[in-house]
Amino acid sequence: MAGKICYMVLAMTTILLFLPIVRPDDTTPIPADKSQLNTWFNQNVGPFSSRKASLDPALAEAEGNVTVIKITADGKGDFKTISDAVNSIPVGNKRRVIVSIGPGNYTEKIRIGMYKPFITLYGDPTNMPNLVFGGTAAQYGTVDSATLIVESDYFSAVNLNIVNSAPRPDGKRVGAQAAALRIGGDMASFYNCKFYGFQDTLCDDKGKHLFKDCYIEGTVDFIFGSGRSLYLNTETHVIPGDQMAMITAQARTKVDEPNGYSFVHCTVTGTGGIAYLGRSWMAYARVVYAYSEFSDAVNPEGWSNNNDVKSNSTVYFGEYNNKGPGSDLSKRVTFAKKLSDADAKPFISLAFIGGSKWLLPPPKV
Repeated sequence: MAGKICYMVLAMTTILLFLPIVRPDDTTPIPADKSQLNTWFNQNVGPFSSRKASLDPALAEAEGNVTVIKITADGKGDFKTISDAVNSIPVGNKRRVIVSIGPGNYTEKIRIGMYKPFITLYGDPTNMPNLVFGGTAAQYGTVDSATLIVESDYFSAVNLNIVNSAPRPDGKRVGAQAAALRIGGDMASFYNCKFYGFQDTLCDDKGKHLFKDCYIEGTVDFIFGSGRSLYLNTETHVIPGDQMAMITAQARTKVDEPNGYSFVHCTVTGTGGIAYLGRSWMAYARVVYAYSEFSDAVNPEGWSNNNDVKSNSTVYFGEYNNKGPGSDLSKRVTFAKKLSDADAKPFISLAFIGGSKWLLPPPKV
């Protein structure tokens, strides 16, 4: 009898060893019905406890060993500033470090270097903290003017207001551009974060990124760079007052580069018909909007070739099943693409950012 039980246990163990690892299906399309978005997301981006076998091994190791650092605006936390907390994390860090940030204003310029992966900045969800600095391109260069600069991999930000408080560019001051965020690390996620600035608000620089339930405002090129990013349920707000606004300036330089921006179930708000959805900053810029809602802030032409007609045949500016007064395609430029179901498919799933191996929901702190 004992021998039979041992044999059964061995058989069951063998079966379990050879069962396929269960992981979210990258290719499961985002539903057309926005009310189903969170259900879809929760089904496809499960918690670490059910995902650790399918994640990148380094990420799985880090998520199994979590440290929390607490910061408060009155300086009574574990450290006086967010920068002090980041500086305390060793180079070559291998564990998830959550910097829990209390309500209030944190006036500092924060840089997370490339050798400090697995950091989460987590704000109080009931009273989101404000990360504020007033750096400009004249002082630091455009990309390094950002209030928050992240160069490391596996970064996450949750419940934060990230603000560049520099004055609005007036067309006269040289170097008045001012970024709120530069994200240059790979496999980064942003949940319920708000980015405030004017020109060049968000430098989506490089790497794979997710922005979910976020808010981004600006005037000119207020989302720019070479990132490969999926924006879900995110509002891009065009601040009025300029004769022309540009929401995106995507920087793909070759047809075989995988980067680009995909906006799904997003909104473009503002008024005045002054905003272009994107311009061809680089010749192969790639931006897609799907299932999104456009106010009349959007210029009827939709897109700009940046006065370079040669880019008309190389850019990839696509629209798929959008709505609202700014979504009318009848006056779009000739190089805008009305996407078919097949055309849109690569842009409306987690496969666009390879999410199954690294993407996790926001933590609970």
